[in-house]
Amino acid sequence: MMRVLLCVLLLLPFGVEAGTLSWVSSSRWVTVAKVYDGDTFQTRQGEKVRFLNLNTPEIQHRDSQAEAGGNVAKQALTKLILGKQVRLRQDQEKNDRYGRTLAQVWMRDGMWVNAWLLNQGYAHVYNFEPNTRWAASLLKEEHQARAQKLGIWKLSRFKMLAAKSIDHRYIGQFRVVKGTVGQVHRWRFSLAALQVSIPKAYRKYFKHAPDLKRQMRVTVRGRIRVSSRGTFFLSLHSPHDLEML
Repeated sequence: MMRVLLCVLLLLPFGVEAGTLSWVSSSRWVTVAKVYDGDTFQTRQGEKVRFLNLNTPEIQHRDSQAEAGGNVAKQALTKLILGKQVRLRQDQEKNDRYGRTLAQVWMRDGMWVNAWLLNQGYAHVYNFEPNTRWAASLLKEEHQARAQKLGIWKLSRFKMLAAKSIDHRYIGQFRVVKGTVGQVHRWRFSLAALQVSIPKAYRKYFKHAPDLKRQMRVTVRGRIRVSSRGTFFLSLHSPHDLEML
């Protein structure tokens, strides 16, 4: 019986997921026909696919200039996947608001492309619940690239910010911010002048309010905004957006 099972696994085009004995029945293969940028491509059938749990810098569009690192990410991804067959796996939400397929992507040789984009420094983790099945693993890949200052992590636009240094230059930017916890309330806390909160719509993913104490060192990730009162704030959308140092 065991020999038969092994033969079946070897014949499957996608094998088994590492660490399990279950077949990856939700996966499917597509051929890449076009690469739009570092995190989006189109299949031969015309399907647009957006890499899940990450974001790369923007390339030039009609109304906006390219961000630092955007063209490099597109070129690297094009070289890797254009014309190739790749395997797609999805999380709970299958499409984004633009109708693009959200997926984790693997090459025929087993390379996990989402992880590769992160560990080479072409992308940063970008999570939205409930699509966080792979979030913890992908954060580890980002940590390695950030520690080695690879790709975007050596650029001033993406390097980790100290909360005490935040000013109006950073409004609207998605950033990774480190700081020391100040005032703590149940669903919000402060890092220097930055107010960090967990909106009501996302609290169900946290199960309970974060167990934070004053003087704890943490990192948060999200878009820096400013309130009508002139206060800088950042919203957490997933437990993976908050890490203890």
